[in-house]
Amino acid sequence: MSTTLRRVILELGTGNDLHGGDYTKAALRAVQDALHHSSLSMLRALRVDPKAMVVEVTIGVQKPERVEAERVRASLPHGQVTVRVVKGGLDVPDPEREDTAVIASAAIAVSLPL
Repeated sequence: MSTTLRRVILELGTGNDLHGGDYTKAALRAVQDALHHSSLSMLRALRVDPKAMVVEVTIGVQKPERVEAERVRASLPHGQVTVRVVKGGLDVPDPEREDTAVIASAAIAVSLPL
């Protein structure tokens, strides 16, 4: 019997670091926001091992090079995880305090061999 990898979940989240301009912190919060919108009860119903999930994470921030993608990958509890960081999100400067609020967007796509 042949199986095909099919996307079964797409969750979106946002996260921020209001002070300090930490792009990784904002990305991690965006991923956690997305995860908290989802339940994997479908895996139990289909008797799919969570390790079989293919998890593709896309993070959008204004300075992608400042996100520690490995820390984001390590924050996902299940599956074969890849992380891609792209230009997106939003920086909100506060010139009076020489500070920037960083807003990150996350998309988590989960595919299963079905």
